[in-house]
Amino acid sequence: MPTTEARSATLELACELIRRPSVTPDDLGCQALMIERLEAIGFHVERLPFGDVENFWATRGHHGPVLAFAGHTDVVPSGPHVHWATPPFEPSIDADGMLRGRGAADMKGSLAAMITAVERFVAVHPDHHGRIAFLITSDEEGPAVDGTRAVVEHLRERHERLDYCIVGEPSSTAWLGDMIKNGRRGSLGGVLHIKGVQGHVAYPHLARNPIHQAMPALDALVREHWDSGNDFFPATSFQVSNFRAGTGATNVIPGDVEVVFNFRFSTEVTHDELRARTEAILDAHGLEYHLDWTLNGEPFLTAEGELVEATVAGVEQVVGKTPELSTSGGTSDGRFIATLGSQVVELGPLNATIHQVNERVRASDLDTLSQVYEAILGHLFVNGSARP
Repeated sequence: MPTTEARSATLELACELIRRPSVTPDDLGCQALMIERLEAIGFHVERLPFGDVENFWATRGHHGPVLAFAGHTDVVPSGPHVHWATPPFEPSIDADGMLRGRGAADMKGSLAAMITAVERFVAVHPDHHGRIAFLITSDEEGPAVDGTRAVVEHLRERHERLDYCIVGEPSSTAWLGDMIKNGRRGSLGGVLHIKGVQGHVAYPHLARNPIHQAMPALDALVREHWDSGNDFFPATSFQVSNFRAGTGATNVIPGDVEVVFNFRFSTEVTHDELRARTEAILDAHGLEYHLDWTLNGEPFLTAEGELVEATVAGVEQVVGKTPELSTSGGTSDGRFIATLGSQVVELGPLNATIHQVNERVRASDLDTLSQVYEAILGHLFVNGSARP
């Protein structure tokens, strides 16, 4: 690891955050570290704990549109430390300039870049137009119930304004800033229980095999054309992720089957439509079944607007290349924030090693990311794109 003097403010803060083994939903002082920095530059901070989850909402400024930086301090488990080249919660920089540690990419590096970007911006523009906010949780990698979702409902209840939001999820693929997520597909999960009649395989006429019954119905669901997508989203997909049946014996017809599946859906179809069409197909096959649904998130899209323009301009200004807008990938906390009517984008470091052993990010990319965040603030609150 380079000496403290050789490290930038962004890298130093990222390392301090990585040192805290904040496996979801634990925060272990990450938010306190961020809050101390924010209060020092004039932010009003509200701690918003819900259940076992720590959250905070911080704001600076009094008038104009609100730009929130959103992110999470929790990380996924590291797995056995022996599989890591260096201990996962002891940040290190290798000879290639890669910062390694759990959370380096997802997403403590982004949190550090947000803080230092705002510190520099406020130092130059202490009386900036607009309001800058932070929405930070320790429950993104877990159930995501008492984190951003709960904070958003709290803000909604008191009619808090949130015009723009930058989520620091690792969105880049080949070079920093090459991809901006300006939306995400919806996620609808289902657990299907099909009831049969258990029996001996030698006497199938005395049983009803739910596996045999399930196959034609599942084939129909797989083959169904749910929609064609649109200019921003690919077509809706249906995927079976688990199939459970049987007693473990080779001579027993099972009495029931459990099928776990998921829709990733576009804005061309609603979750209610997907439910109705799924159940119609199951009914058409004469199944005796029970189906439990879980809506993990609605699709959201920021097709255009001041935030997309400022984010693209910020990447072009700092990196010198034009990013691509995309709605690919999984879900993020942006799905909750978008329900406030906010323009939402996701912009962060490369995502090649997230949730992996030896998670890492190029150390210099965090400084570049911080500069991009600062440039976005300038385009929104100094150059006037977000002014009335």
